[in-house]
Amino acid sequence: MKKITCFIPYGTQEETLATVQELRKSDLVSQIYVVCGAEQNCLIDGAEVLKSESMTHGKTVKRMAALANTRYTLIDTRPGALQLGQKALERFAQIADDTQSGMVYSNYLAVKGGKVENQPVIDYQEGSLRDDFNFGSLLFYRTEIMKKAAEGVAGDFQFAGLYALRLGVSQYADLFRIPEFLYTEKESDLRKSGEKIFDYVDPKNRAVQIEMEKACTQHLKNVGGYLEPVFAPVKFDEQEFEVEASVIIPVRNRVRTIEDAIKSVLSQKANFKFNLIIADNFSTDGTTEIIQKYAEADKRLVHIIPDRTDLGIGGCWNLAANHPKCGKFAIQLDSDDIYFDETTVQQVVDAFYAQNCAMVVGTYQMVNFALEEIPPGIIDHKEWTPENG
Repeated sequence: MKKITCFIPYGTQEETLATVQELRKSDLVSQIYVVCGAEQNCLIDGAEVLKSESMTHGKTVKRMAALANTRYTLIDTRPGALQLGQKALERFAQIADDTQSGMVYSNYLAVKGGKVENQPVIDYQEGSLRDDFNFGSLLFYRTEIMKKAAEGVAGDFQFAGLYALRLGVSQYADLFRIPEFLYTEKESDLRKSGEKIFDYVDPKNRAVQIEMEKACTQHLKNVGGYLEPVFAPVKFDEQEFEVEASVIIPVRNRVRTIEDAIKSVLSQKANFKFNLIIADNFSTDGTTEIIQKYAEADKRLVHIIPDRTDLGIGGCWNLAANHPKCGKFAIQLDSDDIYFDETTVQQVVDAFYAQNCAMVVGTYQMVNFALEEIPPGIIDHKEWTPENG
């Protein structure tokens, strides 16, 4: 029985043909559509051509939903030759049948620099909103649910179409991960994970950020989770504090950078009292000794070590923020960061009062150890506005 309609993006002629031939090996596949631009010549044996915008465009999502006429729809989000594991599509269909999920995805194998690496993905949590969640490239939808969700996707989205579709699907059914490696794909983005994490705030991606925010906001309104941007006045005089502000550094094993971070804080000049609270999570590389040296020389440095070993960076932050010596304003500084100049803490506190706000987000610059700018450079956090909270 033919159960699956497939949509794949056009890459090269050779790669796209290989993907079509791979999909055709399964008796479950009914129709295959190759999505390509209006100017592309993308005729492929064994598939129909869908002239449209990119795979992430709202119009494309709506057209795919309209064309799908089988129980399930498979969307391959990345161009390149796809290799399926044995009976992979049958496994997708079986799990989708058994779980009645709206979307199913799986672990996969990635070819990086000629080497094959396991790429396990994680379980989707109910209510998740991340637009960069890694599902892998194969998204397996129950078509009935996909069609419902596609109705709510804005047709003018250029980048957020698939994101809006996923959020829409989550309103009707679960998203289920198959903990098995069902296919192999060639990894096109060979950057290290540390180089990718700032993509969401890279200024060149601002148009993408705005669309993702629109899709997310509409989803929250649909599920009753949207909070209107109406804020109560912040009362700064409700409690007495020993100091006006505390810079908090959670740290573990940063012997190479922690001293510069400490110096950066202790050299700050402000018209109020402030201190530095470092939550040292059982460092073993000499970090603890450096902190102790500065704590003995400057009483503004409060060195705390947890009485438990399971806190992690978030738990250490909470420990410091709840310390009796924490000031009215808690200012985060990572253990590998330094302040731009000696006025930063003053500027942050001034912003709290000037804007009567409960949280201040600043601009920072990505640099290497020689303090030379590296991509993406300046992170201005313009995604934070009064309208979006």
